[in-house]
Amino acid sequence: MSVPHLPKVAGIDPALPSPAQTAPAPGEVAGETAAEAAGGPSEAMTGAHTGGPAPERTTSAAATAHGRDPRSDPHSRPPSHPHLDSDADPAPGSRSGSGPRSGSGRGGGALPGLAGPALGPGALIQDRLAGWVSDLSTLHELTERLARTGTLDEALREVLRAGAALVGARRGLAVLEPADGQGPTATVGLGLAHHEIGALETVPRAATAHGQLLEGPADGRGPDGRPAEPVAVPDLALDPELDPRHREVAARLGIAASFAVPLAAEAAGRLGAAVWLYDEPAEPTEARRHLAGLYGRYAAEHLARLLEVERTRARMAVLTEELLPTRLPYVPGVRLAVRHLTGPQGGGDWYDALPLPEGALGLAVGSVSGSGPAALAAMGRLRASLRAYAVMEGEDPVAVLSDLELLLRLTEPARSATALFAYVEPEPRKMTLAGAGHTPPLVVGERRTEFVETSLSAPLGMLACWEAPSVEIAPASGETVLLYTDGLLRRADEPADRGFARLHAAAATVPRADRADPGAVADHVLHTLLPDGAPAGEDVVILAARFD
Repeated sequence: MSVPHLPKVAGIDPALPSPAQTAPAPGEVAGETAAEAAGGPSEAMTGAHTGGPAPERTTSAAATAHGRDPRSDPHSRPPSHPHLDSDADPAPGSRSGSGPRSGSGRGGGALPGLAGPALGPGALIQDRLAGWVSDLSTLHELTERLARTGTLDEALREVLRAGAALVGARRGLAVLEPADGQGPTATVGLGLAHHEIGALETVPRAATAHGQLLEGPADGRGPDGRPAEPVAVPDLALDPELDPRHREVAARLGIAASFAVPLAAEAAGRLGAAVWLYDEPAEPTEARRHLAGLYGRYAAEHLARLLEVERTRARMAVLTEELLPTRLPYVPGVRLAVRHLTGPQGGGDWYDALPLPEGALGLAVGSVSGSGPAALAAMGRLRASLRAYAVMEGEDPVAVLSDLELLLRLTEPARSATALFAYVEPEPRKMTLAGAGHTPPLVVGERRTEFVETSLSAPLGMLACWEAPSVEIAPASGETVLLYTDGLLRRADEPADRGFARLHAAAATVPRADRADPGAVADHVLHTLLPDGAPAGEDVVILAARFD
């Protein structure tokens, strides 16, 4: 009959003999150390064990009691960290987490500079304070790294990396699943392939440590009203109540133990959970459990902030799309395509295409100053007003923009806007347009790629009375006219002229096979100028009209 093996504690092999018991140092009474009596940091913060005959402190996931280094085992090596993986020799008068408290350990001999076999109360206090400061420094560094993440995916991956360093694990899984059910949801792995994550997700949630946390109360608290505590399973093989499916997946993936931390914020409630997986039976020390819990609570608050930003961004994108045309009209002789990128804060760029009497077509692009919900609301009002003016007097673009400027000045005097409106007659292939402080259209064809020369004009709402002459152009058959907003041109490190030059070069290099499709022309220009998407805080609109 085999003897059950005991789990190790974050790399500490319990099979090795414990250090010899030393006599209490002066100032230690009835199990109370001089540091505790003096109000120093507790054992939970310094990493000392409270259940053994002699307290020890483990300040590193790489350093273990009795000198065993788990980094020699490639399966149990956790991610490195400057504080947690320090191999520096302890200073004289201090004790290390890899040796006994007195000088009578396996290293032999008394520590230099000490008169007796045990450390004095001053050295104990100093040592525990040093351990406490080291742990807090590590926690501060990890939380600073987490604070630099700007997306939920980045934050979840950083949580897994930092937690692995804290608890001495090599693999992990983070699940974002807000209790309010409004999403978004995400599952991120550390050291796990996609099929391994899929295998773990087939295990019933109630049978896993992190699943129990995910199915807990919505406020992320336990039955006693306190924040939910981490859940450790030191040895999955010895758990008599382990679900058969969990046992099968754990054996297949080589998982021997797990440690899960809840992710619950004070205001948002339960957000998810993070679990770290061990290749051998193991359990973090009490100090590391405490640090991981502190880090998990900070991480949850940071995730709650990013979650609110992501939800706001999604709501703004939906609102923007609802305020813009759901589909482009079909007018014989002209084919249309549009590309719209919404900035993270929701800008006020808009486009419109509406059929007009006598087979004509009205095209418009514009941008309202500001960002956020107020700019979106103003954009919706301005676009609706322009549609009304276009139906009444669309054949005169100057009159349309003059009416729009008067409305803006009377109803929203603190806001300005740029706009361009074009009255298109498909049969003779004629376009009459007027702009108010807006970027000029670009004609793209086989024989030319050139900007339309529009007269200089001020944005709407900037002058007491706006007026500018209209311009007529006659696109040839097969040519595409691009109307766009200035978000397509802007880069923080270059002047506006450089942006127009890049746009012209991108349009001139549209492949011949793509010129017949206005959507392909817009895509080529967009991907050439903005390969990484819209610039920070900017909306981008490209409205392409190809004349047959």
